[in-house]
Amino acid sequence: MIEGIRVKICGLTSLVDAGLADACGVDYLGFNLYPPSPRSIALQTYRAMAKNLPERRRVAVTVEPAPAELAAMQDAGFDCFQIHFRHDLPLETVAGWSEQVGAGRLWLAPKLPPTVDVPAGLFPLADTIMLDTFHAAGFGGSGKTGDWQKFARHQQEHPEKTWLLAGGLNPDNIADAVAQTGARFVDINSGVESSPGVKDHAKLRLFAERLRQRRA
Repeated sequence: MIEGIRVKICGLTSLVDAGLADACGVDYLGFNLYPPSPRSIALQTYRAMAKNLPERRRVAVTVEPAPAELAAMQDAGFDCFQIHFRHDLPLETVAGWSEQVGAGRLWLAPKLPPTVDVPAGLFPLADTIMLDTFHAAGFGGSGKTGDWQKFARHQQEHPEKTWLLAGGLNPDNIADAVAQTGARFVDINSGVESSPGVKDHAKLRLFAERLRQRRA
């Protein structure tokens, strides 16, 4: 935790980057297991890394997984499961994920068009909900800033949930993002990269520094 803000770093592909994230005070290490993503790694690659990773909570990031795929991620020892999906996906599918891993370990990341709010039926199924920037051609990872007002409204209306702010966060805007949204949990990825899946260590250190300095 950095000055009261929980931080997840996503798209990790190396032990070196994971080690720096740990040193900076990041709470969660995210690993993208969705093959179309430029930051994806194979599950067997993660397994090989796992024993040497810092003692931080580990998040499997995927898109609309089949039960067998999700079971394989569970077997690999992940602590949490961040699932991106179409907002109009049948509710039974999402309920199946929740039943399989538990609402406390499921992070739902619905792909919400600008005029669409989080469907009410999702709230009983997961304790944590991520709002990422809408990207018509994909599931997150656009590097573009999200709708901060929409995030703040959802968080205010449903304070019983843990809300994770994502989308285009970087050292230059993180202080404003936290101030404008009231976010207590943020996700960083492309904003601290030199290329997809490769973290820029200077940017990551600066991100942590800006979080610590934001009240100065």
